[in-house]
Amino acid sequence: MTGPAALPLLDIRRIHLEPAAAALPRGAEILARFPDAERIEVASHWRIPELREAEPGDYLRPKRETLVLGVKKGLHFRPNGRSADFIAPSTSNGCAMACAYCYVARRKGHANPITVFTNIEEIAEATLRHAAKLGPKPRPNQVDERDWVYDLGENGDLSVDAMVSDNVRDLVALFRGLANAKGSFATKWVNPDLLGYDPQGRTRVRMSLMPDGMAKLLDVRTAPVATRIAALPDLHRAGYEVQLNFSPVVLREGWEAEWGALFEELDDTLPATLKERLAAEVILLTHNAALHEVNLAWHPKAEELLWRPDIQEEKRSESGAVNLRYRTGWKGRWLKRLLDLFADRMPYCRVRYAF
Repeated sequence: MTGPAALPLLDIRRIHLEPAAAALPRGAEILARFPDAERIEVASHWRIPELREAEPGDYLRPKRETLVLGVKKGLHFRPNGRSADFIAPSTSNGCAMACAYCYVARRKGHANPITVFTNIEEIAEATLRHAAKLGPKPRPNQVDERDWVYDLGENGDLSVDAMVSDNVRDLVALFRGLANAKGSFATKWVNPDLLGYDPQGRTRVRMSLMPDGMAKLLDVRTAPVATRIAALPDLHRAGYEVQLNFSPVVLREGWEAEWGALFEELDDTLPATLKERLAAEVILLTHNAALHEVNLAWHPKAEELLWRPDIQEEKRSESGAVNLRYRTGWKGRWLKRLLDLFADRMPYCRVRYAF
């Protein structure tokens, strides 16, 4: 179970840590897992000059060798309505993988390796209070017909985080005990340890997928697409609610044949019991100029697919950022073609949302 590179996904050699994070029980547990790693105290997990001032082309090494321990300060729950009803306070930020299109803020520096927040008990208690205050979900919506759903991994990949700490195991246990809420996270990694967490249907895993040839170029350091697909029946049998995340959809010549082959592989692989309640989300590529400049320093080949001003236009997001998206009018037509292709190959799978 490795990514496409020959080097291991994680080889932690240095840990930047806030003293308060290291003093908590979870912080001590993590430090014990990596006893040989250099320890570097920092005032804030956001402000680490060594990461921010790193060589622009040296993008992958910090993701493999560096870990950051911090304390999550703001325990806010943001309404969402797409992947989840709410975005929960994250137990991590950053990622060991290096998807070329990733939107996660690179505020620690260009590479943004994993930061683990060690105040897991505080985060869990805030989630319990929030769910209790909500009570039963009054009516179904596209997120879920019965439960409130909390996105747990907006800023990272929990399958990889579970290699570093027990935060993910604790979150799965938390939602196992809630009658009105589920946890949810998207992933591009296959971690067999998750199969022993006993989620009892209360955690939703959204496996992120794209055509294999495209993933080999864009999904750097992730599990191969075939490995992700092969893991879906195992996750289903282990008690997870399994859904599909087709994100991002990147357009290039021949894209229809590539996506059709992916849908056919899924249809051939998934057991009937999983297909019965399967759902998916579809998100076309969003890019921006700042990420384009970062990628040119370490992975310019990817930008040949991602940076397409001939078919993209600027659009301001809800947060005020200026992004590049496929041009209005054309985007709708391409999305309809993709959804028609999907409905033809996998008519049993409900599309929760697509944009």
